[in-house]
Amino acid sequence: MPGRGQPDAALTEDRLLGGRVLLRQPTNGSRAAIDPIFLAAAVPAEPGQLVLDLGCGAGAATLCLAARLPQCRVIGLELQRDLARLASGNAALNGMAGRVAVIAGDLLRPPPRLSPGMFDHVMANPPFIAKGGGTPAPDSAKAAATIEGEAALADWVRCALAMVRDRGSITFIHRADRIDALLGQLAGRAGRIAVLPLWPSAGRPANRILVQARKHLAAPARLLPGIALHEADGAFTPTAEAVLRGAAALAL
Repeated sequence: MPGRGQPDAALTEDRLLGGRVLLRQPTNGSRAAIDPIFLAAAVPAEPGQLVLDLGCGAGAATLCLAARLPQCRVIGLELQRDLARLASGNAALNGMAGRVAVIAGDLLRPPPRLSPGMFDHVMANPPFIAKGGGTPAPDSAKAAATIEGEAALADWVRCALAMVRDRGSITFIHRADRIDALLGQLAGRAGRIAVLPLWPSAGRPANRILVQARKHLAAPARLLPGIALHEADGAFTPTAEAVLRGAAALAL
C-alpha cells in the first residue's frame, strides 16, 4: 500500500495551471491533456455560482475551474466509480473539498442529488467518437473516454440543458469534425451559440472546438476568431500559455 500522501504506483502525479492544480490520474488509460484546461477556461462562472462538470473523469476540468474561480462551487458527475473516487481525492488533495464534490452516477439516469435547473453553468468533454465509429482502445477506461457508450452526444447535450437554469450556459469541447452533430443538438433548444476553433498551429485546420450556448436565450450564433495552440517550432503560443499555465479565462 502507498504511504499517506503518496500516489499509488498505478497513478501519476501531474501539475496543471502552472502548478496551481495537483492531479493524480491513471498511469494508463484515460489521461487529461490540454482539453479540460481549455474547457474550464471557457466557463463564464462568477463568484457564488454552481457549475456541473459532466463526465469529470479524474477531475482535471473541475479542479482547474475551481482554482481559477475560488469562490464558485463545482460538482462533478462521473460514470466510472474508480475515477469518481480519484476525482474526490484530488479535490481533497488540492484543499477544495469544501466547494468541490464528485458524484458517481450516470447522466442517462442522473442521481437524485442533481435536480433539473439547479446549475448556473454546465461543462462537458464527452467522448469524441460516435459509437461504432472507431476501434476501441485495449484499455477499457480509455475506450470509455474516447468512444461513446450507452450515452450518445445527444444525451450529453440533453442532460446539460436539463441541468442548467434558464439563460445559464453550457460549454462543450469536442472534435471539430463533429461540429454539425453538436450544433444540430443545440438548434431550437439554446441560443447565443458561440464557436471557438482551436488550431494546432496557424494555417492548419482546427481539430478541436469550444462551443457555448445559453438555455432558452434567443440570440444569433457567432463564429469567433480561433486560437492557434503552437508556434512553428512546436512551443505553445502566448495565448495558449496564458490559459494553460497562467489560468487565463477565455471569453466566448
